[in-house]
Amino acid sequence: MAAVPGDSTQLIYILAFGAATVACLGSLLRARQVEDTATRYGLVGLLVGSGGWAASHTGLFVMPTPDLKIASYSVGLVLGFSTVFSWLYFCSAYSGRTLHRNQTLRRAGLGLYLAVVAVKLTNPLHHQYFVAELVQTSGGVYVDIQQQAFHWAATGLAYALAAVGLFVLFEQFADAGYDTRPLVVLTGLTALPAVFDIVGFASELIPNVIYAPLGVAVFALGVLFVYEERFLAVQLTGDVDGAFVFLSEDGHVRDYNDAALALFPDLRGANDRPIETVDGLAMITDDEGDVLDVTVDGDPRHYLVSSTTFSLGQADVGEVLMFSDVTGIERQRRELERHNEQLEEFAEGIRHELRNSLQVIQSRVHAAGAALESGSVGAAQESLGAAADRTGRMSRTVSDLATLAQYGQTVGDLSSVPFREAVEAAWRQTDTADLALTVEGNGEIIADSSRLQSLFQSAITFARHNEATELLVRLDEDGFTITDDGTRPADENLDKLFDYGHAVPNAEAGMALPNVQTLAQVQGWTLDIDENYRDGVRIHIGGVGVEQVDQVTG
Repeated sequence: MAAVPGDSTQLIYILAFGAATVACLGSLLRARQVEDTATRYGLVGLLVGSGGWAASHTGLFVMPTPDLKIASYSVGLVLGFSTVFSWLYFCSAYSGRTLHRNQTLRRAGLGLYLAVVAVKLTNPLHHQYFVAELVQTSGGVYVDIQQQAFHWAATGLAYALAAVGLFVLFEQFADAGYDTRPLVVLTGLTALPAVFDIVGFASELIPNVIYAPLGVAVFALGVLFVYEERFLAVQLTGDVDGAFVFLSEDGHVRDYNDAALALFPDLRGANDRPIETVDGLAMITDDEGDVLDVTVDGDPRHYLVSSTTFSLGQADVGEVLMFSDVTGIERQRRELERHNEQLEEFAEGIRHELRNSLQVIQSRVHAAGAALESGSVGAAQESLGAAADRTGRMSRTVSDLATLAQYGQTVGDLSSVPFREAVEAAWRQTDTADLALTVEGNGEIIADSSRLQSLFQSAITFARHNEATELLVRLDEDGFTITDDGTRPADENLDKLFDYGHAVPNAEAGMALPNVQTLAQVQGWTLDIDENYRDGVRIHIGGVGVEQVDQVTG
């Protein structure tokens, strides 16, 4: 026989199951505000069944006659078994599965429920579900319930089905990427009453009643009133890849998933802090379509920020920020933007070159005509020769721009290129005049071979037209340096060396250095001019993958 509660113990049980009744039924208003229809149906059904079940257990202690006590307990058995199917319906809907909509499963569930209810309701005929014994106590008659074989078969089946729902929830929590330990604990408390059921049956420590309504009450209070935002967060984003940050209505951090923490480490411990105080998130505005630049493991990446409010019923309870990795698209967009700007610079360069060249050609032709009229054939030939040279220079400039149009898009597939061989190949294919070349360093650099050679050719062309006599190309740890001993532009003109459309330091240098800069940038490199070098022009190109080889002398 199980323990027979005394007056004080019965009062505790009355209060416990009465509180469970109030908690379950009192949570219905809140549960009915859950936005997702199927989740709401499952949760409401679970609360109604558990609330009625808890009320029937209260009746087991407070009803005035044994028959009413037994009747109350029997009603609870019918309501209690219904909670299993409401629980499964809720778990399936909450986790985004479709089991609750499967007509075959629904019919099978209904048939199983009716069969078990039939066994319970016919218990007075076969007494194979429970046996009620009347025990006289100082506070009156207590009905001691002795569970029989059918009860344990139905209970085992119920807990097996409930375990399926628990597994579905735990899997959802595990995949969500949030700190779901509170929800896991709450869900575990829902299953904890099974332990009390076993203890009540096997010992006389506690009365032999079913304790499941107590666990459901705790679950309802937890998910609907204590952790409602996290409960919604897991359902809303648990199966969606991406980083999420949940904010309160006033813009304070309420929750975040592991993916968001990986992007913004300052989120750790940032709950209840304004989002503006979190490193990396201070620049977020209310505008849709913001793109954040984030460095992940040394790699710059780009994330599109989108937001939406989430609510219970008609009341907004917060905002969710989603960070979508759009690195590939954003890089293409920025490359297209850069390329369009570059094409505009090309066009400006062509306009500048054509305008100047046409003016020079026109003036030279006029000068040749004037010289002929005055009988000076030599002067006329000289003017026409200058005009022809200008035409040739204009042709070379257009050719340079055509080369840049071909090579001016960012490249992704780079390979190892022998540094010294690339410099010497460019030297052989360029008009070097009296310029002398020195190459220092030996090794390979990660580059696009064609673009690298065009870069060196442009650098050599610039040095030749910059009145240099010596050109030094040196391999460095992070790139290479190109130094000539030619004319150094005035300080105020240094920033114009790489601008298309400017003849700096002189007209003959033309487009060479702008081409060097573009061919470096399209390979992801940086380019800087040494402002402290006074004996010519020194340029350092960095950010280059370099594999140096020790020089071998013989």
